[in-house]
Amino acid sequence: MTLRNIAIIAHVDHGKTTLVDTLFRQSGTFRENQQVQERSMDRNDLEKERGITILAKCTSVTWRGSRINVVDTPGHADFGGEVERILSMVDGVVLLVDAAEGPMPQTKFVTQKALSLGLKPIVVINKVDRPDGRPDEVHEEVFDLFVALDANEEQLDFPTLYASGRGGWAARALDDPRTDMTPLFETILSYVPEPKPLRDPTIMDMPFAMLATLLDRDPFVGRTLTGRIEQGRVKTGMPIKVINSAKGVVEQFRVSKLFAFDGLERTPVDEAQAGDIVAIAGFSVGTVADTLCALEVTDAIASQPIDPPTLSMTFAPNTSPLAGREGSKVQSRVIRDRLLQEAESNVAIHITENKEQDAMEVAGRGELQLGVLIETMRREGFELSISRPRVLFQQGEKGERLEPIEEVMIDVDEAYTGTVIEKMTERKAELKDMRPSGLGKTRLTMLAPSRGLIGYHGEFLTDTRGTGLMNRVFHSYAPYKGPIRGRHNGVLISNIAGKAVAFALFNLEDRGIIMIDPGQDVYEGMIIGEHSRDNDLEVNPLKGKQLTNIRAAGKDEQVRLTPPRILPLEAAIAYINDDELVEVTPKSIRLRKRYLDPNERKRASRAAE
Repeated sequence: MTLRNIAIIAHVDHGKTTLVDTLFRQSGTFRENQQVQERSMDRNDLEKERGITILAKCTSVTWRGSRINVVDTPGHADFGGEVERILSMVDGVVLLVDAAEGPMPQTKFVTQKALSLGLKPIVVINKVDRPDGRPDEVHEEVFDLFVALDANEEQLDFPTLYASGRGGWAARALDDPRTDMTPLFETILSYVPEPKPLRDPTIMDMPFAMLATLLDRDPFVGRTLTGRIEQGRVKTGMPIKVINSAKGVVEQFRVSKLFAFDGLERTPVDEAQAGDIVAIAGFSVGTVADTLCALEVTDAIASQPIDPPTLSMTFAPNTSPLAGREGSKVQSRVIRDRLLQEAESNVAIHITENKEQDAMEVAGRGELQLGVLIETMRREGFELSISRPRVLFQQGEKGERLEPIEEVMIDVDEAYTGTVIEKMTERKAELKDMRPSGLGKTRLTMLAPSRGLIGYHGEFLTDTRGTGLMNRVFHSYAPYKGPIRGRHNGVLISNIAGKAVAFALFNLEDRGIIMIDPGQDVYEGMIIGEHSRDNDLEVNPLKGKQLTNIRAAGKDEQVRLTPPRILPLEAAIAYINDDELVEVTPKSIRLRKRYLDPNERKRASRAAE
């Protein structure tokens, strides 16, 4: 049987997972009458809700006697740690680009990784049936991108297909018949090379070795490691070992289960050979980037270096007066164990204990990646206190302070261009390119410090009336850009504990924007709204109307509250200042001051000065 290993690269919402669904259907992976949910590769609850791919996944389709292992990669740069490992398992990539939007920053990020590994790309321009599609221009943009990324001549001579994943067809030219995905299947088989072991039979006779790239947990067989077998063969029951270039031999074990991928399912097999992508169970300590190999092998397989994290947050137990009411996992030990477990399978996250050893410092790629981790933990029953994200600085060769810079691509209506440029310039951003992108929109390309982008997205949506699109990706480290002003407004802080009263909130609306509902539990030091001025203000949200036995001459007016501004998790994390925390429980997201007592806040403020 012919074998091909490919990865699919695409920006968020360019149609990658829908295209994979179509390949499943047309290859016969799904029966014609089989009920299959849309975007079947997005199996995680958060992936379904957000409409993005978070975890890399392996699958396989069989087409006319040929097996094609397909790896679905995350489209957001915050999950780039998944991408870098996955690319070491494949021999070619399918680059999926939207016919209207063209190559985006995160497409560039993953493509750069693929080209540097020497992988051969196939370009698929998707959604060509969109009314605002511009496939010819996008094709030129992709070529320019490859040149800018130092692609070699073979990679620049890439085949291009035009497709509609939702329509279920691909074609080699825009005026070709639009029937099915046959042109894409044929291009993969003719252009992507076979795995090296199939081209060099001597590799089959070498001792077994495999680099682990994905860690998973199965309720029945325990931990499983997925990777591509680089040499030799492996069988169920075979004794093997785990080695690491830094630690040497980590453990020895027998293969209890061996799985190959068939469609969306993992199928048990007795034997697998070099070139196959498999999952192995039976170990207890081995993890991602380790080498699984025969007992006689001594050298570990080199793994791809992972870009360092750029943001850090403090995860601490919930210490508010409402702690323990909604969650079942509140102890610092349980939180620590869960975070260390996450770091085991996610190499892009770094976990360290703080100096006081009462909280954990969690470093990652971006706000979205850390936000997804927090949301996952709260759904598991954890209660946490989360600090404001902090960028991780580095030191240059001359001792200078370096900070992470991100490339930001903004699509915005022409009427709002001036406002966006002004706000970004305030945040130390530099405008690199500005061009019309069609339909009355302008595309801005800017380089901005990661510090300046924290908390800006909500303000950006307000400034553009919800019509703007902003995409960002890590660019480089550069000299420190100087101080950047944070949030412009102060907050309204409760000075009493109890249940918020509608009458009190109604009277506080003149002071700012309310962020809680009437009847909600509040406590001293909890943030209940945003002040209309730049200072913090302590208020009483429990103050009810004074009742007497004297009948009022006029008729009482009914209290009509403005709907409160309820911040979702990522917005809350980006909103707070350094002296504030987000209290996260399975049912609630609350904002609070780090020090609940007003006297402690004053002492901390004086000490900071």
